[in-house]
Amino acid sequence: MCYLSSSLSLMSLSHSPSLPGRIRLALRGAQGGQNLCVLDHSIGYLIGYVSHRSPLQEPIPCDSEQEKGVAKKAIVEYSLSWTNITSLLARRLTPDAFNSRLSDVEQTDHTAGSTGDNILGNHVLESFKSLEMEPWTDTHYVQLQMPNSEKPNRVLIGQDEVCQPKGYLAYSATGKAKGKAVYGNYGSQEDLALLQTLKVELNSTVILLRASGQISLAQQVANVAALGVSAVLIYPEHKTETTELYGHVHLGSGDPYTPGFPSFNHTQFPPTQSSGLPNVLAQSITAQTAVKILKRIGGPDSPPSFKGKLDNVKYTLGGASSEDVTVEVNNVLQDTEIHNVFGVIKGFIEPDRYVVLGAQRDAWGPGYAKSTVGTTLLLELARAVSEMVHTDGFRPRRSLVFASWSAGEYGSVGATEWLEGYLSSLDRRVVTYISLDGVVTGNYAVNASASPLLHSLLERTMKEVKNPIGLMCGVCDIRFKPMQMEDSAYPFLAFSGIPSLSFRFVSQEVYPHYGTSFDNKEYLGFATAHHLGSIATGAGLVAGQLALRLVHDHVLYLDVLRYRKVLSQSVVNINHPNYVVLQDGSAEGLSARWIIMALGSYSRAATDLNTELLNTDLTDTLACHNINDRIMRVEHNLLSPFVSPKEVPFRHLLFGHGSHTMAAMLEGEDREALRTQLALATWTLQGCANALSGDVWDSDNQI
Repeated sequence: MCYLSSSLSLMSLSHSPSLPGRIRLALRGAQGGQNLCVLDHSIGYLIGYVSHRSPLQEPIPCDSEQEKGVAKKAIVEYSLSWTNITSLLARRLTPDAFNSRLSDVEQTDHTAGSTGDNILGNHVLESFKSLEMEPWTDTHYVQLQMPNSEKPNRVLIGQDEVCQPKGYLAYSATGKAKGKAVYGNYGSQEDLALLQTLKVELNSTVILLRASGQISLAQQVANVAALGVSAVLIYPEHKTETTELYGHVHLGSGDPYTPGFPSFNHTQFPPTQSSGLPNVLAQSITAQTAVKILKRIGGPDSPPSFKGKLDNVKYTLGGASSEDVTVEVNNVLQDTEIHNVFGVIKGFIEPDRYVVLGAQRDAWGPGYAKSTVGTTLLLELARAVSEMVHTDGFRPRRSLVFASWSAGEYGSVGATEWLEGYLSSLDRRVVTYISLDGVVTGNYAVNASASPLLHSLLERTMKEVKNPIGLMCGVCDIRFKPMQMEDSAYPFLAFSGIPSLSFRFVSQEVYPHYGTSFDNKEYLGFATAHHLGSIATGAGLVAGQLALRLVHDHVLYLDVLRYRKVLSQSVVNINHPNYVVLQDGSAEGLSARWIIMALGSYSRAATDLNTELLNTDLTDTLACHNINDRIMRVEHNLLSPFVSPKEVPFRHLLFGHGSHTMAAMLEGEDREALRTQLALATWTLQGCANALSGDVWDSDNQI
């Protein structure tokens, strides 16, 4: 767009007496070059005024003194244009600065609660202090499962001990189990359905799986546990067959022994545990041990899709003809003190509203992709934005909080405990959470998982960021994927109802080094074609611009209409099976009509809000605050109020986990239960629509 010619055109429009004073003022601000973003909003005002003005409403006149006062305030708030802001960020966030910081963050051993973790936490704290970010820490006492140093875990075939693995899977059940060995590929639902089709008995067996990378270790274990196996062995398909694998198998997040409430001091709570803890033994083994088992289990040949990458192995399914395999897991729970570290750059207009950027600090082994790169970017972004404020005159409207989490390897424990501890205030104050975990694992493509509210902003940001050297695709070529439970942004979205986002630059194949000693600088360098600094800086610019846009604009760039598309698809998915139910008469009176009406209410509320936004004076702080509050409540109001956070922590209607979700309605066969599910989902969605409408007298409740 030619801003010079646009400014000339706006000059005449800004003095037109036929336009309301508030639009003339906005056009003058844009023409004055105070902010290119103001120009975009000005055009929006003009379109909104022409398309949506009501002949029954006269514009409120502003005298010249009032206009001067408002204009002066606007100049103070927006002393830098959006183009200036992004240029300053790009100037201060560079590959050289990233590489220099990376060497400061490297730790060979920084498992949660360890000396290395605490040293790194203190480094983050001192960095925030040096930037005058008023840092603070948040301490939790959590139960982490560790290997028993006096009684190692073991795997035996017949009477022969084949290994005492050093790697382990935290939160496994403990004890000893024996059964016939079965090979189950990745343990996905499709793999297990195929085994059942082939008449392979799984009950009371020891099942051998290869680590997927597509589904989490916890999901793999949960899938096979549901079919009655007694133990699970998981190995990495790594080119070094002696590589040990570390991970966790809690199908959830946070301390599983204080589900739904914080571990500030877990001894004050009655004994309880998460429903996501497995009731079967789970143990990681090396590829070398997997070869020994596969060579001795016998049974029919496996399907072609089950063929793995191990050399000199005939992949068979095992079963009744297999030798017995014994698994012994002796892990122990350890009370562990962990520390989250925070720093803040406070907003100048709305400091009580904030965007949180977070990164996991701990790792099993070097954890370069898992945590080191993210922590480095967190510190570099904090430095860059702080310098923009102190040196360059940047004045964010809202605050930026930078968070360094501990115990992320155990299932986002530090982050989840913080959410549980401050839930009553965070869901009303946090605008968005942006995760920096695993942000670079390759140079081939860009994957993202996010609340639909953030899709439009991410797409726009990707188009604004220059393609980093070494990236094979265009930055703007995003592949959106559903957010999985192991994503560190997931508890923010599904537990707390905070719009959340994670993205990552990835390779063609899944990064194979997570949870191993090979997640180091050398192997991440290979995965990025030795352009780690450039690609990581590109990722930092994306995260930084996302955050800065959300703390800079008068009205939050969260797209409520984008959610309508996702909600509509979910309603369409449940409508067809419900129609079948009505036809066969198995649940008389069951209908999707009411949830369709609730969807209509949401759609009208979202459309009305966008229309209202077009006619809103962006210098009216109170009006903008009202609109922003309504936008911020969308995600929170999609948390079901009809289930307990303790029993069902992930209460989100679309992205949660449990019988209350839209997805669960497609799986159940109990028609009376489906009737209740439909009713509760309907009122959750209708409540979200009512809140988006604003005042109670504006609610569009037709149910």
